Amino acid sequence: MLPVIALVGRPNVGKSTLFNRLTKSRDALVANYAGLTRDRKYGEAEIDGHKVILVDTGGISGGEEGIDAAMAQQSMQAIEEADVVLFLVDCRAGLTPADQMIADQLRTRSKPTLLVANKVDGVNPDIALAPFYELGIGELFPTTATHGRGVRTLMQRVVEDLPEQAEPVEEEEAKGIKIAIVGRPNVGKSTLVNRLLGEDRVVVYDQPGTTRDSVYINYERDDKPYTLIDTAGIRRRKNIKESVEKFSIVKTLQAVEDANVVVLVIDAREGLVDQDMHLMGSVIQAGRALVVALNKWDGLEADHREYVKAELERRLRFVDFADIHFISALHGTGVGNLYQSIESAYQSATDKLSTNHLTRILQWAVSEHQPPLVHGHRIKLRYAHAGGQNPPVIVIHGNQTEQVPAHYVRYLEKTFRKALDLHGTPVKIEFRTGTNPYADKKNKLTDRQKAKKRRLMKFVKKKK
Repeated sequence: MLPVIALVGRPNVGKSTLFNRLTKSRDALVANYAGLTRDRKYGEAEIDGHKVILVDTGGISGGEEGIDAAMAQQSMQAIEEADVVLFLVDCRAGLTPADQMIADQLRTRSKPTLLVANKVDGVNPDIALAPFYELGIGELFPTTATHGRGVRTLMQRVVEDLPEQAEPVEEEEAKGIKIAIVGRPNVGKSTLVNRLLGEDRVVVYDQPGTTRDSVYINYERDDKPYTLIDTAGIRRRKNIKESVEKFSIVKTLQAVEDANVVVLVIDAREGLVDQDMHLMGSVIQAGRALVVALNKWDGLEADHREYVKAELERRLRFVDFADIHFISALHGTGVGNLYQSIESAYQSATDKLSTNHLTRILQWAVSEHQPPLVHGHRIKLRYAHAGGQNPPVIVIHGNQTEQVPAHYVRYLEKTFRKALDLHGTPVKIEFRTGTNPYADKKNKLTDRQKAKKRRLMKFVKKKK
């Protein structure tokens, strides 16, 4: 097990900035906005050859109510699982009652703790640091996480507190299926994540926009590794006003690109709305395998259920390859069935396809339904081969392929999907037009051919 280092402190003291610097990434959202981080976010860092796991947490202020209380609980759980705690304070703001409250909490847990006085640039260190000594908790390290000042000295000291098992180890990256949970705000994405994990891993609150960052969570089920990605809800563009929400949407779209399978969560009580369709289109455009989950299905009246099913059948014909599940993330009804569809979709998206098999399917498809004529000539499709995975890419070679109409492309996609027994994944068709090897070459005649040509020309002139 890699040692765990938790970053804790009040809101907006620079925890996420330090997290990004140590992990050499931009995984954690950073903005001059108190309470931006809400869920525990994990990342891997290397300190002088020692690999560690960093945990970025939401801010603790001491007077939490509602969603802030859930955020504080996440931070306390991170402290419990940490081997070393980095307690960040703000030099510019000075010592606050919230800092003293956090220090009292840390003392009761007897965790190795280092006090990190962040944002020390632009202030007199002697004056700025003096109030924090009265906390009497750990050593004090002045830093500026934004520019990296003092960070190396801090981390060299952290290595001394790491447990003995923190020797350099070679750890393979998770090879499990990456599952992105996406949907509109407040449809139950985080509740579904917690239900799949079997623990309260991410903040759940009855308020749209609770999740702001994309949270990657590694876990195992039946000895199989998975990575769940909880994402922020995406609203219609006209309703997006906060810059933080704009960054969250970017993170969500990046998570879709990074995922192997996307589970689109839809609120069954509201039915299928236009924003659900836009999200579905984004997933298809990214070429990701798709599973649709109708959440909050329990408690609906029979008439409403029939109406929702009719709407799904009418509006989701363009994603007829995706499995649809009716679930209740809160009570767990139908959630376990998602795994079968996820496994099937992942298998279909990553299958290796042989050139011989693909070419036979193409020849059968062409014999059943010929391509249209273009300028009086038939489009000829000769052979096909695999061009990529996730999504499956089928490259078809022939002539005049740039003239293949959209309806014929859809016909080929459905034919290949049915013949290959692909479930839950779109199929991408690409065309290649063969070039004429003699197009730019002048034919050189032999002496015999030249003599024959001269005799032919003389004969033609005599006839005239």
